[in-house]
Amino acid sequence: MPMTSIPAGQAVPAPSEPYVPKRRNVEAVLLLFALVIGLFAYANVGQAATGKYPSNLATLGVEFGLALLAVHLVVRRFAPYADPVILPVAAMINGLGLVLIYRLDPYNEANNLVAKGGAASNQAIYTVLGLAVFAVIVIFLKDHRILQRYAYISALVGLFMIALPAVLPASISEVNGARSWIRLGGFSVQPAEFGKLLLVSFFAAYLHAKRDALALASRRVLGLYLPRGRDLGPILVCWAFAMLILIRETDLGVSLMFFGAFVIMLYMATERTSWLIFGLLLFVSGATAVANMSAHVMVRVDSWLHPFSDVTGRTRQLAQSLYAFANGGLFGTGLDRGYSYQIGFANNADFMLATVGEELGLLGLTALFIAYAIIVVRGLKTALLVRDPYGKMFAAGLASTFALQVFITAGGVMRVIPLTGLPMPFLAYGGSALMANWILVGLLIKISDAARRPLPPAIPLSDEMTQVVKA
Repeated sequence: MPMTSIPAGQAVPAPSEPYVPKRRNVEAVLLLFALVIGLFAYANVGQAATGKYPSNLATLGVEFGLALLAVHLVVRRFAPYADPVILPVAAMINGLGLVLIYRLDPYNEANNLVAKGGAASNQAIYTVLGLAVFAVIVIFLKDHRILQRYAYISALVGLFMIALPAVLPASISEVNGARSWIRLGGFSVQPAEFGKLLLVSFFAAYLHAKRDALALASRRVLGLYLPRGRDLGPILVCWAFAMLILIRETDLGVSLMFFGAFVIMLYMATERTSWLIFGLLLFVSGATAVANMSAHVMVRVDSWLHPFSDVTGRTRQLAQSLYAFANGGLFGTGLDRGYSYQIGFANNADFMLATVGEELGLLGLTALFIAYAIIVVRGLKTALLVRDPYGKMFAAGLASTFALQVFITAGGVMRVIPLTGLPMPFLAYGGSALMANWILVGLLIKISDAARRPLPPAIPLSDEMTQVVKA
């Protein structure tokens, strides 16, 4: 076949850029669907409570819709190739959480569990703030690899934020027996929610740099590759810090999140099952020892083992949540037709899930878990697609941390593991957790944009740039 020659001095045509669909219209449609789901649930609650639709249904619909439109336009402009599913699913769960908090407000106000005006209005403010922080990350974080430069600073700040409540007076930091808060006047924050994200960034950078050394094995025993003794240092340091958190703060959830995230990321970096087994054995043995020394932790373990031993006292909440799941059955009682408000603080942390199980039934609970799974799967897909090793570890770490929090929270309410007090992501009441989760989603959006963005075309060579050298 004859070859077409290019005249001297004429540049070689640049190859056309591969077409990658941005799918921003798909995201817009899914966001509209998320808005409709939230408004439909809100209308159902009002209909069940008063026999008519809430008077502010249209107003709230417009306000929430404008907020979602604003973040969608931000993503369309600054992260056009981002995953189109993560943001709508997170918005849908957030909207459902607002409706359930609103549904529980009358009973919590009657029992002085929340301030006048209810918790739903505060959660709506936290939602707007969370979306604003999400937009700031998408706009100003030009490249996620910038965070790799500050890995050790992230580690120091993250550890400081997790450990800070432990050194503060109990009057400022203790809530329901766990010292994981900072409360000043009417303002409260749980710094560990933000500290865990900084530590995930550090773990990603550290494991990327040390993965080859950590993957080495000295011997194989019973089908498991045992790590070398000198490579056990990092996991022992993280284990010791997790145990110090558990001893000082008596917060099983924070220590499990911190240590569990590191062990999972260590397994993903090295692909050694032995790290998972070592991590599980270390945490269980350490937590058992601490439980024997801490009355607060021991009460939670005893309630887990014997949930119906004191249904009017210390095991009341767990027993009532199990009754709520049983009462919900397959299809649920319907919104505002359940009795989960008897749990007490049902809008906080773990027990919001009991309201979902009772009023939406097993089908609604399954749909919620599928929504959480979608965020996790899309995060892991982003980790597979992104090109740089740090981005792979960071996205996988964020997705696994999110999955771990869902498991720990749901497992405590369903009596798979002891209660930890961690909030259900996007669903339970709490400003710190909600804003931290929106930051997590913002980071995944930026990494997914880098993962799906096509590479720039190669620079073509021209005849003028090529010289023939004669021998």
